[in-house]
Amino acid sequence: MASRSYAACVRTVCRGMSAAAHPQVDFLKGEVHRKHPGVTNLKTLRLPDELQMAARSIIHRAQVTRLADQARSLTNFLWSRKRRVEDSNLRQKAVSLEKELWEKAMEKRGDIDEQALEDRIRRKVFSELRRTTYHWTPMKYDEELGVVYMAARLAGGYAAVRRAMNEIKKRDPSFAPQTLLDFGSGLGTVAWASHSCWANTLKEMVCVDSSGPMNILAERLLKGDDERAEPHIKHVYYRQFLPVSPKVQFDLVAAAFTLSELPNVKDREEAVMTLWRKTSSYLVLVENGTKEGHQMLMEARDTLLKKQEKMVHDPRPASVFAPCPHELTCPKLASEPMTPCNFQQMYQPLLPGHNMQQTEKFSYLILSRSERAQPETEGVDWARLTAPVQRRTRHVHCRMCCPDGQLQHLVVTARKHSRDVYRCARSSDWGDQLPIIQKVDEDAQSDSE
Repeated sequence: MASRSYAACVRTVCRGMSAAAHPQVDFLKGEVHRKHPGVTNLKTLRLPDELQMAARSIIHRAQVTRLADQARSLTNFLWSRKRRVEDSNLRQKAVSLEKELWEKAMEKRGDIDEQALEDRIRRKVFSELRRTTYHWTPMKYDEELGVVYMAARLAGGYAAVRRAMNEIKKRDPSFAPQTLLDFGSGLGTVAWASHSCWANTLKEMVCVDSSGPMNILAERLLKGDDERAEPHIKHVYYRQFLPVSPKVQFDLVAAAFTLSELPNVKDREEAVMTLWRKTSSYLVLVENGTKEGHQMLMEARDTLLKKQEKMVHDPRPASVFAPCPHELTCPKLASEPMTPCNFQQMYQPLLPGHNMQQTEKFSYLILSRSERAQPETEGVDWARLTAPVQRRTRHVHCRMCCPDGQLQHLVVTARKHSRDVYRCARSSDWGDQLPIIQKVDEDAQSDSE
């Protein structure tokens, strides 16, 4: 029996073949090429009018000095933020450094007071660790810092979450969530982005954030900065702690830019497991598009795919819905040098300025309670575009993550890959999915027999 490996499919596609040699596969489902089923990118986003007007009103009334400069500094700080060094790694580093210093001291040893030498080595170890270790501190928002955060991150955060939610809306049009849980809700961007997608079905949104000032700001945004007004989005409830009962589930659960606020890997793992217990359909995680953000999402992915809970309330296992086209080890983590798997969304900033179009670079992960869906069209796999598409005369350069867990650089032409695939490639961009028609050549078949 022939083995139909994905590598063989790609190898076949890469060989020169006439368009007629390709099987006729209807993966377009009646759509034009520029709207093919793999397109999930959005055009330049702007905040909902009600949200933008409320945010600008709050900023105007707050009268924060040098707001633009403070917002820029906070943006840079949050982007460059790293995870706290784990205690075990710190101890290991201290032991290694102490051993190295003792070996050097022994080589030069004369009549030295061992106690004095030990004290000197200990002080040097502490000094070196303080100098070289990243000092992670939790973010504590008061009202003024919350306004600065709003100016810095409201529009970009909304754009990232809205783009991630669009993946579900486009690929699962029958999904009609009635309940939402947002963990680490901050200014409420998840509620606004979800309302933009499913305003007609959402009946309850629970926003959880430990910061009281942030919850107050989020409520002011909902009411248009008028405490006597009705909230623009109904049935939004703010809490400082997650609902206790493990049996209470929500159709849609999200945590945007939240994992990076948890102090260690154990807390992140427990948070992800708790959120998954509360997920009825989809769990959406969004982080900065940095190495740190991507690695935290891959930690969460491994936790939910590989670890078993002692007490299971919902036996349906996790499956990766997006962006990964597979559930194997992320090839980006193994690449040298390591580059994050990230995507971008254009948006209009909250504060008016010279640049009226900015780019939010983010990483995201969506997990589903449903089994990993098989391709709707037999003979077609979908790969994820992991870099900007480079369009050239009669060919397109596509860098993709493929269903076999490998990164591929494919040069797509109409002659090699069919006119439909080529036109789809020209219409696609970074973050979209690209159809790959499976076809095993005779050489590959004979090799595997």
